[in-house]
Amino acid sequence: MPAEQFFASCPRGLEAVLADELTALHAQPVKTVDGGVHFAGALTAGYAANLRSRVASRVLWRVGSARYRAVSSEQDIYVATQKVDWPKLFAVERTLRVNVSAIKAPVKSLDFITLRIKDAICDVFRTHRASGGKRPSIDTHTPDVRVHAFLTATDITLYVDFSGEPLFKRGYRREAGEAPLRENLAAGMLALSGWTPDITLLDPMCGSGTILCEAVQIAANRAPGIGRAFGFEKLANFDAKAWEGLRNAAYGAENNSIKTNIYGSDLRGDALALTRANLDELDLLDKVTLKQANVFEMPAPAATGIIVTNPPYGVRLEDRDALAAFYPKLGDTLKQKFSGWTAYILSSDMALAKRIGLAASKRTPLFNGALECRLFEYKLVAGSMRTMKPEAAPG
Repeated sequence: MPAEQFFASCPRGLEAVLADELTALHAQPVKTVDGGVHFAGALTAGYAANLRSRVASRVLWRVGSARYRAVSSEQDIYVATQKVDWPKLFAVERTLRVNVSAIKAPVKSLDFITLRIKDAICDVFRTHRASGGKRPSIDTHTPDVRVHAFLTATDITLYVDFSGEPLFKRGYRREAGEAPLRENLAAGMLALSGWTPDITLLDPMCGSGTILCEAVQIAANRAPGIGRAFGFEKLANFDAKAWEGLRNAAYGAENNSIKTNIYGSDLRGDALALTRANLDELDLLDKVTLKQANVFEMPAPAATGIIVTNPPYGVRLEDRDALAAFYPKLGDTLKQKFSGWTAYILSSDMALAKRIGLAASKRTPLFNGALECRLFEYKLVAGSMRTMKPEAAPG
């Protein structure tokens, strides 16, 4: 039986991390492209990617593809969509949404193309004997089935969404602070930092605790999708027995009795309350040491470790003056109190490297939603980093 073809999307900058995850899940072959990874396998490979990937945004199942001509693009796309046996994929009673994205596609209106694809799907159902002349209802907010179409200059590829809601929605978050960090980006930051549960971890500006929540789930070996539903469960070919086996294996692999060296703090008590609520929802609150503290005043919790943080500065225009004063003081604090540590700081301020007064050993472009950011790596030593030779820096 030929393997099914999938595409897993992710925040830009995390494609290599996602490819490593999928390879570990025995998905083959893995091909990395901007914004995601193509992979192949049985339908259960798509189930497993949804269940276990920490950095994927969605997992899409490819169900059709065709070339189209610029002079007759709308009709060609309609015909290509009609060639897919949609009633074989989902029941007419399921509600539907269609999403279209394109790169250099010679079409006049993506909205009109979206309408034509919806018409083609519904016309297939209307003419199908088992559907009794019915067509799926459209639901743009909470559909049962999402169909994604991707257009290039010459081709259309059709996907059915295996995920449903985006995968960064783990299902545990009950409270979120202002402009929360997406969960899959937080997991990606941890992966890029090289953190493992045997290394001390600190987020000194934890906000609602997204980085801490992802870290403690990694430490407990908890599958990130274990507590939520997925789009593939509403498809006609859903293998409930295979899915139950994957979930039971994930539950069996958890180790909630672990001891961790994970620390979090924030200046604001309301932010720590959100962190506690989210960790409590995970039933892992006792695995993280939390403290209300000013980042400039707190001591290092261990001689060495890794800081991973997303400072809540610089997003709003009125924060500019505060930002100019904040980063130099943060740099001084890191040098004085965290010598021997490595810090990973996410910021949308591209001038951070100049403001903080430390030499960044790495700058990784990342996106938090549509916001372009950089993950800055700082290997911390006492005194000025600018006088250190790279090979002499610890960590």
